[in-house]
Amino acid sequence: MMDVTTKYAKTYDAEDLKKALETLQKGGVILYPTDTVWGLGCDATNEEAVKRIYELKRRSDAKSMLVLVDSANRIESYVREVPDMAWDLIEVTDKPLTIIYPEAKNLAKNLLAEDGSIGIRVSGEQFSKMLCARFKRPIVSTSANISGEPNPAFYAEISDEIKQSVDYIVQYRQDDRTPAKPSSIIKLDIGNVIKIIRP
Repeated sequence: MMDVTTKYAKTYDAEDLKKALETLQKGGVILYPTDTVWGLGCDATNEEAVKRIYELKRRSDAKSMLVLVDSANRIESYVREVPDMAWDLIEVTDKPLTIIYPEAKNLAKNLLAEDGSIGIRVSGEQFSKMLCARFKRPIVSTSANISGEPNPAFYAEISDEIKQSVDYIVQYRQDDRTPAKPSSIIKLDIGNVIKIIRP
């Protein structure tokens, strides 16, 4: 699987990670870098925290959001049955890949799509990966913008409205101006039926 940590020479600060972790544990919302665009994040098992992100983005909760995990081994805790092909896709991908799985479990109900599915990505970026590992739960990851507005390619493009609405802003990679794009998205159904949502 792709590891994007080598792209960033500067390592994150332990105190920065600790503050982000404490914010998640208290049910707060963070603004943080991921292996794609900067994201709004919260505890993916906390319905109230998820509701805050929908409100902050002015987005209908009928539109599901994806979650990040630190390892493929975590996926089985949040999906009733992982299609066999998922393991192969995660293993061979060379860029960020979000897989939509059927029949999610143990996640906030308002996070799921109407059909009960959930998008999960194994993060390859060092800060978000370590944050997920320390938190020991999936973290919501949705673009840091008001719904309908352009996705910011890097931190400097994020609106002040978004920045002022979160409980903690991660310091790491704020000066990184490498343009980022959203992940590829593939939907997998039981029986390994594949639908490409975003190449």
